[in-house]
Parts: sequence; C-alpha cells; structure tokens
Amino acid sequence: MYSTLCILVFISLPGINVAEVVNIEEKDIAGNRQRFYVLRILDTDRKIMVPVNNASAVGLRQVISEQEIREIFDILRERTIAFDNQTWNRRYRGFMDKIKTGSIYDVAEVLRDLYRLKTDKQLSFGERRMLDTARTLIVKEIAIARGQTEEQVKNEIEAIFLAN
Repeated sequence: MYSTLCILVFISLPGINVAEVVNIEEKDIAGNRQRFYVLRILDTDRKIMVPVNNASAVGLRQVISEQEIREIFDILRERTIAFDNQTWNRRYRGFMDKIKTGSIYDVAEVLRDLYRLKTDKQLSFGERRMLDTARTLIVKEIAIARGQTEEQVKNEIEAIFLAN
C-alpha cells in the first residue's frame, strides 16, 4: 500500500483539499489499461481516483516544505502592493484566476493583497469570501505540512499582518 500526503486542486471546483494517496490501481477504461491514484480526501474521508498521467493537470502535488512555508511568509510580509482602480468584480476575477492555478504562492498573494486592500477600503461580499477562502487554504496546508493546529497557523499569519 502506498501512502503519502498530497494537495489536490480541483480546477473546475475552486478549492484546495488535502488528500492522502492510499493506493495505486490499474483499471480497464474503454479497452485501455490505465493507472489511477486512489486518494482519500482528509476533510470528508471521501475517496476519489485520479489518472496517474493526469495528476498534474488536476493539480495533484506534494504538500509544501518548510522552505516553501518561509517563502509564503515572505510573500505575506511584502508591503509594496500597488492596487489600481479596478472594479471589485474585475479584481475578484483576477484573484479567482490566481487561486485556480493551485500555486500556493498565488494563493498567498491573494491573501496578502485582499488583507492589505481591506485596510484601505471595504471589501465586497465576494472579496470577503475570497479572503476567507485564501486564508483557509494557506492555513490548512501549512498546518498539515508542519503538523500544527490550524489555530496555531492562523495566529502566526495574523501576527504577520499585525506587525506590518
């Protein structure tokens, strides 16, 4: 049995989930033999199968390292963020596109930008939800990577923003 933690990004359903690869199976699909990762989504305990040759296309990747966590915190600390005068819905689409990439760095930029923006103006309902989504995604992944509680990670991130 194969077991490793990974991050699964559903491009069609915006969201990042932590999953565990519990097995690799071969199945006959339309007369072709294919290999699949069998994943267990940690939040829901649901199992899904992802074709091995399609894993990167759906955003399957390893949980981030401590070095990558430090890089995320560096992104969150950046203060020189320039906001143009875009409408909230145009900004929202840009932020959503970044989240859909599955890149933890892009999600960190969304969190940073929305957090900084909310200190200057009131966020729209969609932007507030996006801020919560970005925060949750970052907190979940760092908590899994470090073996910490989500509350510990959330406090560490809040401290970064309060210090700046």
